[in-house]
This record gives sequence, C-alpha cells and structure tokens, in this order.
Amino acid sequence: MKPLSNLSDDNLAGMAEAGGRILECYRLLAKGGGNIVGEVLRGQGTFYEFDHYPAGDVHDPETHCQHYYHSHRSGEHGHFHVFLREKGMPEGLLPIEQSHAPFMDEREDTLCHLIAISMNPAGFPIALFTTNRWVTADNWYVAEDVIQMLDHFCMDLAYPSLPVNIWINAMLELFRPQVEDLIRIRDKTVAAWAAAHADRDVFEDRGLDVTSSRRISVEKTIERVRRASEAKR
Repeated sequence: MKPLSNLSDDNLAGMAEAGGRILECYRLLAKGGGNIVGEVLRGQGTFYEFDHYPAGDVHDPETHCQHYYHSHRSGEHGHFHVFLREKGMPEGLLPIEQSHAPFMDEREDTLCHLIAISMNPAGFPIALFTTNRWVTADNWYVAEDVIQMLDHFCMDLAYPSLPVNIWINAMLELFRPQVEDLIRIRDKTVAAWAAAHADRDVFEDRGLDVTSSRRISVEKTIERVRRASEAKR
C-alpha cells in the first residue's frame, strides 16, 4: 500500500472525518452499554452460525447498497459482508465473462461483494478481507471496477441501526487505501489460483475462499492519517 502522505489533502481530510464518525458511533453506543455487533443482533433471537443478521439482510432501496453480519470463522466473533447491487453501480460496468452458477438464476440483477469486515467479541473491527465468488454468491467484476463502486456505497438507512450504517460508510472511507489494495490483491490471488488449478472452475473452487486479508486498527489508522496530514503542511 502506498504511503498515506501520497494522498491528497482532501482525501486525508475525508479519512480523518470518517475516523471521527466511527469514534462517535462507539461513544454513543457505549453510553447504553452497546456496540456495533450488538446493534445488528438486537431483537434477532438466538445467534446461529452461518445465518444472516439481521434476517433478510440490510438493503437500501435508493442507493442499492447491502450488508449483513454472520459468523463461521475462527479467530473472530463474526464479520460483515458489504455489497453493491447493479442499480447502484456506475454506468457501463459489467461483470467479466465467468462460469454460470445456480444463484445467478435466483435474482434479477447482479451483485458485487466489496469487502468483509471482521469483528472481535467486543464488537470492534479487527480485519478486512475479500472472498472468492462462491463464498458470497455474487458476480465477479474486475478490481478497478469494484474500486469505482466504492464511491457509490452509501447506506442511508436507520434500519437496523443508524449508528451501524454510519459506521459501515465511515469504515469504507477511513480504510479506503487498504480496501483498494485488498481488492487488487484479490484479483492476483484468483489469477494465480486459476493458473495453478487449470482443471477447476476457480470461482466455485472450495479450496479458495479468502482471497486477501489485512489486520486493522481504527485508532492506529486515525493516528496515521493525522501524522500524514501534518507531514504535508
């Protein structure tokens, strides 16, 4: 990943503001003894592995953004999967030519997985990662197109919790350089896997699930943004 000091003043200012929004969400939720994950699970009953929370996912009908939370991996409490649907994408973006899967017949539009956010038991983010197509049943777009989609992600809903949606928007902005880097690594990982396993459909190969990952810290990233901003003055 390129040094943050290479970013423009406007980009750094936007990241700093996003970091402030994340901390404000934490502050408000903590006053009531809550956290980001607790907000998503509130009122959802027993927490079952693999089930989506909240039930039916969260979908903004105007911006066509989507997310859900679930759990099935060791080393975390669970993770958010973050998507953009076709109607919310920049005009002209199309999935690459790819193998057909049954899930593609079950909906009318295409869906792109942007990033996943791994959470610890205390309800705070600890990592970002990308996945192979079969994991999230989405459509495969090349990395540079997915990166364009990030500018169009805006979850503008109060359901299931306004702080959760503000937090997700802000996470994609604060960690934008890391997210872009992970998406590009995703494509390299898939290409290398396909070359090494030419007899398999890479997108449906259960041997490849996570295609890139990186540990993160909100507080350390906010501090890095502050230092980068000061270095440019």
